Amino acid sequence: MTWECAIADCEAAFEEVESLIVHQTESHERRECRICSAVVPDGYFAIRHALDEHTRAEYVRAYGADADDVRRREEVKAEIERLADLQSVVDRLNG
Repeated sequence: MTWECAIADCEAAFEEVESLIVHQTESHERRECRICSAVVPDGYFAIRHALDEHTRAEYVRAYGADADDVRRREEVKAEIERLADLQSVVDRLNG
């Protein structure tokens, strides 16, 4: 499986999901959450923050999203968490 970075026009692709997460964290700007103003890395960590820290309704209102947008992000988050060794991501980021 190839993991493609879906941030802006980035066309980076990775064979390991862990490498994708590291790329998103190190190569893209951090984003300010429109709900709570927390600053988080874009990509997986931004999705995780939004879904774990806020309600669906808050997310929909703040980002102009709809139910399909939320479901897609929930699916991406679940797939990454099923496959990724997140501790190795943390270890790589902490270098």
